[in-house]
Order: sequence, then C-alpha cells, then structure tokens
Amino acid sequence: MSNEREQFEFRNLDEETLFIVSQTFKALGDPTRIRIMHLLSQKECAVNEIAETLELQQSTVSHQLRFLKNLRLVKSRRQGTSLFYTQDDEHVMHILNEMIQHAMH
Repeated sequence: MSNEREQFEFRNLDEETLFIVSQTFKALGDPTRIRIMHLLSQKECAVNEIAETLELQQSTVSHQLRFLKNLRLVKSRRQGTSLFYTQDDEHVMHILNEMIQHAMH
C-alpha cells in the first residue's frame, strides 16, 4: 500500500483540462443531449432521423449536435447533401452508459 502511495504523483489540473471536463459534464447534464448521444451510441443517424426518432424539432437537434461536435463527442460524415452523425468518444459513452444503467437500478 505504501508503494502505491509513493508511486502516486499529484498533478494540478490545468485550465484547459478543467474546461474540457466541465463542458463534458455540462453536455451530459442535458436530457436532450443525453437522448441524442444514447441514440448515436447505437447507430449512425442523419439529423432528420434523430429528430423523427426522438420527436424533436430539426433545429433543436442541429443546435445540440453543434454543441456535441465542438466537444468532439460526436462526429459527422457527409453523404450527398446529408450529414450523418455518430458518437466520437468511447470514454464518455462508457460513462454515459454506466450512468444510465445506474439510474435504471
């Protein structure tokens, strides 16, 4: 046990790391963004498919996707005139899925 303590080195969190962590928790603190991320963890979707599946306005979905994309939590690819989105951060998706399972118990 003392060996583990000796190996542990405390590091201060820099401002950029703090900002990224707080913004990620902000993203996970919004029910609409959680619903979008949960859907995108299951399959790739176009904006209109997300809006239809989750019964949301397309403008609302687009706004939330911009927020999530800026945090690199989702990514997009263009096919013709359509943008398709999918999740882009396995770590955050793992945390989200763990919290969903926790809430369901």
